[in-house]
Amino acid sequence: LDRRTSVMGRNTDMRWRLPLVCLLWEVAMIILFGIFVRFNPDADVAGWQKERHKQNFTGDMDNDFYFRYPSFQDVHVMIFVGFGFLMTFLQRYGFGAVGFNFLLAAFGIQWAILMQGWFHTFEQGKILIGVESLIGADFCVGSVCIAFGAVLGKVSPVQLLIMTLFQVTLFSVNEYILLNLLHVKDAGGSMTIHTFGAYFGLTVTAILYRSNLESTKDKQGSVYHSDLFSMIGTLFLWMYWPSFNSAISDHGDAQHRAAINTYCSLAACVLSTVAFSSMLEKKGKLNMVHIQNATLAGGVAVGTAAEMMLTPYGSLIIGFVCGIVSTVGFVYLTPFLESKLHIQDTCGVHNLHGMPGLIGGIVGAITAAAASESVYGKEGLIHAFDFTGPYSSRTTSDQGGFQAAGIAVSLGIALVGGAIVGGILKLPFFGDPTDENCFEDNVYWEVPGDEESNLYCMNDSNAKPVTDH
Repeated sequence: LDRRTSVMGRNTDMRWRLPLVCLLWEVAMIILFGIFVRFNPDADVAGWQKERHKQNFTGDMDNDFYFRYPSFQDVHVMIFVGFGFLMTFLQRYGFGAVGFNFLLAAFGIQWAILMQGWFHTFEQGKILIGVESLIGADFCVGSVCIAFGAVLGKVSPVQLLIMTLFQVTLFSVNEYILLNLLHVKDAGGSMTIHTFGAYFGLTVTAILYRSNLESTKDKQGSVYHSDLFSMIGTLFLWMYWPSFNSAISDHGDAQHRAAINTYCSLAACVLSTVAFSSMLEKKGKLNMVHIQNATLAGGVAVGTAAEMMLTPYGSLIIGFVCGIVSTVGFVYLTPFLESKLHIQDTCGVHNLHGMPGLIGGIVGAITAAAASESVYGKEGLIHAFDFTGPYSSRTTSDQGGFQAAGIAVSLGIALVGGAIVGGILKLPFFGDPTDENCFEDNVYWEVPGDEESNLYCMNDSNAKPVTDH
């Protein structure tokens, strides 16, 4: 049987569909960038000279580029290397994990610059972009990478591009509502990135439910080398998460505090993850799935409150709790979601991003409501929560309420949007694989050598199948 055509007649040949979508959409990006996108004053020759005189800057090193670019580099690595390699655990889907993540992120950052620009930096008919726009676009694409984890191995590249188009649009709307209308603080994106991305992806995968995936259980597992590749992604994400949570914070104490809080939370998360992985597995052995994923949950959960006065010990508590919640989720909740609710979450994004994102939103609401002048100082409190202009009369308890409302809005848009997009992706002409061909690179990729080479150890003449650890 030709792997590009199923017994049901489903054609997965991408010869015309994928090139057509990629080329048409890139032409559209070029045209839209040509019409709307321009450099902001920090990146424009004449604009920078005016800005220097206006702000009384002493030299070019005062340009925002030199403050933001190191954080941008770290976030960029997380999106393209961290998320890409984290999903290479599937023994026969390494090309798809890294390659399709690369594809959707490259398209997504372009569309995100436009969408976020129309909402945030649109002046006199033009979108003005600088290095902070690049960080914002990467954040937006981060939510798409999270959703990709839920549908990993079960969709075609055309479906992924369509999902990216809609999700970036919905992300930008959700972000505008939270940050501009509700005026919430969400520096590390616990609500806007992780909660939204996870529940959007979970809803999409629920709509795309496949009843016959039991036959592919052998391909849904990992092998020794695929887990090592996945750990590369884990370590990149773990190391750079302090930059992720502090990338768009105000210069000075807020950015400094966000990095410290994230650092502490991540460290505590590793120990509680290891403890519960050993406790819940047979004979006290560690499960690499937990180490690859649950160890990152602390970075997710501290995101909303990262730049608040959470305190280092508070960050340790959050990381400790989330390591437990995420690990328990992988052991008990993921099987329940699949068997009872028909949610086939390939990467366990509910455990790494969904629940920790909700915890992060709740922690942010409580921390904001508990803020006081005795801790922040009068001027510091106003600065930390931007209680100026139309928000000058807002109290910390009000802020806590708006933070909580932000969780509900993110969940609502994710669930409704995911259901609609899932319905669109279910249309039969997007070239998605049949159930028996899910989690297979060779459906959409030219795989060098024997297609079964990933299953065999070729180091000796009596090659034997490598079993899932």
